[in-house]
Amino acid sequence: MTGNPQADIGDVYAWTASEGDRLNLGMTVVGHTFSDRLQYIFRIDSGKAFGRTTASTEIICRFPAPKMASCQLGTVDSVEGDASDAEGLESRNGHFRLFAGLRDDPFYNNVKGSLAAYGVVLAALKSGAAQPDEAGCPQLDEETIAKVGDQWRHTDGGPATNLLANWTASAIVVSVDLAVVSKGGAILAVRGSSTTSAKTLDRMARPFVGNTLLGVSPFSTDDASGDEREAFNTASAKARMSYMARIEKSLAFQDSLDGKCGNQLLTERSPAPAQRYHALATMFVDDRLWVNSAARVCRQFLAVELASLAKLSQFDGDCGGRSPTYDTPNMWRSLLVSGTTHGIAWDGLRGDEYPASATIFPFLAPPDPKGVDH
Repeated sequence: MTGNPQADIGDVYAWTASEGDRLNLGMTVVGHTFSDRLQYIFRIDSGKAFGRTTASTEIICRFPAPKMASCQLGTVDSVEGDASDAEGLESRNGHFRLFAGLRDDPFYNNVKGSLAAYGVVLAALKSGAAQPDEAGCPQLDEETIAKVGDQWRHTDGGPATNLLANWTASAIVVSVDLAVVSKGGAILAVRGSSTTSAKTLDRMARPFVGNTLLGVSPFSTDDASGDEREAFNTASAKARMSYMARIEKSLAFQDSLDGKCGNQLLTERSPAPAQRYHALATMFVDDRLWVNSAARVCRQFLAVELASLAKLSQFDGDCGGRSPTYDTPNMWRSLLVSGTTHGIAWDGLRGDEYPASATIFPFLAPPDPKGVDH
């Protein structure tokens, strides 16, 4: 998150092609144009096991003029030209294909409903109607639980609406040979960033980390929350460890929303109250999208983490990462609220207005002619 829309990364996507030979990558930027002063970078770390990477490859894109892209894949390949046509551009040595232009970002979120639901819990805490348990999870009564669910599934008392409807964003989409980006092993860790020559302006991997797990409260807009999110996004891996306590507190809040404290993903790993949210917070602090590139099936958001950390063997053969076709918002909430892997429509929404594709380049749908600039 950053105040410059040309540097503000909306979403990052990473998943494997069903043929098993390519990694597909996507990065959306809030601004409707790319900056000629910035670099947009995909970093792909690789290793043999989750959490341990030994090699890295970067795809660095610059835009020296309108509709002029210049992207470099490590030291092995590059492409230059107008990549805004849906077919994209093939790189010189054939190792990757590039698209860069306006697209619909398929992320969806009933933000108003979520804020109203969170407000019910915050009001209950403030009035004393709810008290946090030893791990910090608010204990809600049946009336409050019902109010949370009702507010979450509606928008201003009516049907749930997507605040991000028809979201037009600038998109960089790359389909790259797996052999080039998996030198360390088949387990990949992906993140996107926007940088100047001197510093990182924004960085993103998993969704919801900045706007939901960081800040005074979820989706808070105060300056202090914005500063905290920006600092996290630009911090080194070591420095991000200082955000553990904040993320653990936010995880406790999310765990409360179904009225059942302690059923969140990975809470069983740390039965002691003070450590209940430590394992999941550790996962989120290392903010990268993990992809099992040996898998040709991609169905579940966080599948690599579920297989490695939660020991759910049914996800061993799932590539995980984040495909633009995943029901990511509901999958994320289900794991954090109820510890389930199926996506309950917590905020009343089931998908974007313009479905994306996991197989047809450039994957993201064309922008709506009346698309919204968020």
